[in-house]
Amino acid sequence: MTSSATTTPDISALIVELAGLEVITDPAQLTKLSQDYYTFSPVLTPILESKRGDLVVRATSEAEVLRVAQVCVKHKVPLTVRGAGTGNYGQCVPLAGGIILDLSKMQAVKWLKPGLACVEPGVKLAALDKQAREMGWEIRMAPSTYRTATIGGFIGGGSGGIGSITYGQLRDRGNLLAVRVVTMEDEPRVLELRGDDVQKVNHAYGTNGIITELEIPLGPAYPWAELIVSFPDFMTAAHFGQALSYCDGIIKKLVCICAHPIPTYFTALKSYVPEGGHAALLILSETCLEPLAELVKAYGGNICYQKSAQEASRGVALAEYSWNHSTLHGRSVDPTLTYLQTLFPEDKELKAMEHLYHHFGDEAMMHLEFVRLMGSVRIFGLQIIRYTTEARLNEIMDYHESQGVMNFNPHTYLLEDGGMKQVDKVQLAFKETVDPYGLLNPGKMRGWIEREVMG
Repeated sequence: MTSSATTTPDISALIVELAGLEVITDPAQLTKLSQDYYTFSPVLTPILESKRGDLVVRATSEAEVLRVAQVCVKHKVPLTVRGAGTGNYGQCVPLAGGIILDLSKMQAVKWLKPGLACVEPGVKLAALDKQAREMGWEIRMAPSTYRTATIGGFIGGGSGGIGSITYGQLRDRGNLLAVRVVTMEDEPRVLELRGDDVQKVNHAYGTNGIITELEIPLGPAYPWAELIVSFPDFMTAAHFGQALSYCDGIIKKLVCICAHPIPTYFTALKSYVPEGGHAALLILSETCLEPLAELVKAYGGNICYQKSAQEASRGVALAEYSWNHSTLHGRSVDPTLTYLQTLFPEDKELKAMEHLYHHFGDEAMMHLEFVRLMGSVRIFGLQIIRYTTEARLNEIMDYHESQGVMNFNPHTYLLEDGGMKQVDKVQLAFKETVDPYGLLNPGKMRGWIEREVMG
């Protein structure tokens, strides 16, 4: 068993061997390119704020990626892959220094076909979406950072987002079709993974391969209207969101419920929501506005904001107030706020949610995202927390667990601890093959750390 064997890098020697590539050593740039949005977490901030890479390489091709991999293996230097840095858990923060490999300039769209796209990892989701829509197609799902996020970063660090109410999670079969990855062996190789093999690198924080190309499915493009529906009662809003999510005949992209006072943090939108109101942020096809109006009426809601698809293409984008952007807007008003990421139990009566809503009040403000998960409608919570201490934050998460609500802890940089809490043996075995020295994003995969302790 080969353990992680990193050494203090000789920066001058590395620069010589990387001649001809774009190498960045400016301290200010190194600091910027060593960070992401871990500052959402008051727990992660003191741990990660001092972490820096020793230099950054901006690759423009797979051939350049292979060169960087070869140099890192030769010198046993850690390598951390970076996209646009829009993640929230320190996924691209280098814990052990070394080289940061910035793939944001690998922006080629190799080809587009009906329902399919082949792209390099640095392609921005918004740019791909725009190009695909010219053919009548669009990306299936995106994070709330879709204007700046890259497809490689989304696959490496994301799990779902806007569009998941229809298409499920990135890990669902059919949402990632193929990837090309560069290994970190003594002689780095390029591997193509297809079918279920893509799960070896899907949502792995770049710990077990450098993604250089992706093949992803597209969905049919719709004229997306944007609406806000207000409700005087939170649980009515939550039940409305659930009912809408089960309406398979209504074509939708976003069903997001924000309890009061969260809408008051949305500076550009708060004037539309009545005082004390709870808001449903919706994106759905214009063709479905009439049946939606009937559902709103049945639940006693009020459509207080509406944009046609043409209007929604300009100005405020409702998607940028959903998912993690809800927390971003809250923190812009009160920087002490933080958040949770949870999964509510499958319960049409929403008993656990109702209990937690009343139990915590404004200390844990309810923010719900409805998704498809394993064929069922499920509810992810991104509760906005009035932070006091780490101990109290842990108490809040523990209490959620006691009520049958699963935590996907956003206050850890460990891959498994922020996810399903168990080691992914397939991803670990793949890392053992393609990164035998443990150089890729070291310190992020708990399974590898435990393997070294035991080995």
